[in-house]
Amino acid sequence: MYIPRHFAVEDLDQIAGFVDAVGAADLVTFDGARPVATLLPVSWERSGEGHGRLLGHMAVANPQWSTASDEALALAIVHGPQAYVSPSWYPSRAKDGRVVPTWNYTAVHFTGRVTFHQDPQWLRDVVTRLTERYEHDRPQRWWVADAPSAYIDGQLRGIVGVEMSIVTVEAKNKLSQNRSAADQASVIAGLRGEGTAEAAAVADLMDHGAAGSAG
Repeated sequence: MYIPRHFAVEDLDQIAGFVDAVGAADLVTFDGARPVATLLPVSWERSGEGHGRLLGHMAVANPQWSTASDEALALAIVHGPQAYVSPSWYPSRAKDGRVVPTWNYTAVHFTGRVTFHQDPQWLRDVVTRLTERYEHDRPQRWWVADAPSAYIDGQLRGIVGVEMSIVTVEAKNKLSQNRSAADQASVIAGLRGEGTAEAAAVADLMDHGAAGSAG
């Protein structure tokens, strides 16, 4: 990922918070002829050596897992809020007109070697981890054990586990950090005036000083 210095995020705890909040990634692999991608719920396990592992699962009917070479390098992309930025919002426009449209966004790219799993116990562990992550604070939460064991076994046969051993982590917040304070304030106001949740989310990131974080 191309990351100019003023858009770079390097704090791994902040990056992890962003990844946890999004909870999903586009897994991109190569099938021998073209890149293919699937959006997956994921969990970033940071224990162990290096950057840890990215864990998830996909449908066994999805051909991506069978066309990607085992241990081949893959890319996982975590997307945050994004929005169009109009040059009409910049007060600096009145000075010399030297402004153009741009796009503000947040993103994390993981690169690593991917392995696919069909072992039932491995799959049950990953599904349990993902379930715990999204159910733990719900007042009437659901447990994997709430469903009949035979039913869960059948569901596990319908998925394939995904494990990426992470080699690199790249994070970028492109939030008008290269503009003046006056331009940034005007962009925030402009985004809030768009009336969309996505634009408002970008405005919130800018307003809360996310220039140095990914979440």
